[in-house]
Amino acid sequence: MPDKKVILITGASSGIGMASAIFFAKQGWNVAATMRNPKSLNEFENYPNIKSFELDVTSVDRVTKALEEVLKIFVKIDVLFNNAGYALAGPFEAISDAEIRKQFETNLFGVMNVTRAVLPHFRAQKSGIILNTTSSGGNFTFPLYSVYNSTKWALEGFMEALQYELTPFHIVIKNLAPGAVKSEFTKSTSFISNPDYDDYANKVQGNMIASYQQAPHPISVAKVAFKAATDNKFKLRYPATIQARIGFFLRWLLPLHIFNKMIAAPLEKDTVK
Repeated sequence: MPDKKVILITGASSGIGMASAIFFAKQGWNVAATMRNPKSLNEFENYPNIKSFELDVTSVDRVTKALEEVLKIFVKIDVLFNNAGYALAGPFEAISDAEIRKQFETNLFGVMNVTRAVLPHFRAQKSGIILNTTSSGGNFTFPLYSVYNSTKWALEGFMEALQYELTPFHIVIKNLAPGAVKSEFTKSTSFISNPDYDDYANKVQGNMIASYQQAPHPISVAKVAFKAATDNKFKLRYPATIQARIGFFLRWLLPLHIFNKMIAAPLEKDTVK
């Protein structure tokens, strides 16, 4: 299978990861779809060019093993798509140290684990693209998502800095920043409650979840991911939904305090602060 382009996708069991795996496969790519529990998944059965691999981004040993298995089958990797992640929400005061560390282990350190493992392969072939789902939450913030936002802002900074040292090896970094997407992402959100904040937090989180009902399908992000992987541009950030594109523009245009009020208004609807 080495004649086809190969993409390795983390977090491919649902949402953007699954949609991207199928979309790339339909474009003729070989896809290494990685996830923590591939045995429970049968959505890829009709795509012979998609192979599922077990990979937990928080375990260096499992990352190494998965990469060895991917290269044994596909020989090479052209694109790494760091997509695995989840959201931790709730008032910061109520979130434990263990919960914060778990969020960073997946959303930031997990990306670092997989990227570090793939870099020697990219350097050896003197080419490679690193795609990352950083979220619009890596460029502006939302009420109750301070810990999640901090992982995504850190990821944006990490990747922006990393690109300097990888340029001599012809390795390109591209960050995909979607807004809300209608997927299983909201179901996997870990919401931490606290009675002192409940009057505000429960309403805000309810408004946040409700906003996802009108959001676009993950396929819209998958198409942007494919464009980023194939456009041969040295471009770092790709707002991956209309909502994100509007948000990026308004963040540039408006004073920060006005922009933040605009972001918060629909989420804080019917709350008393």
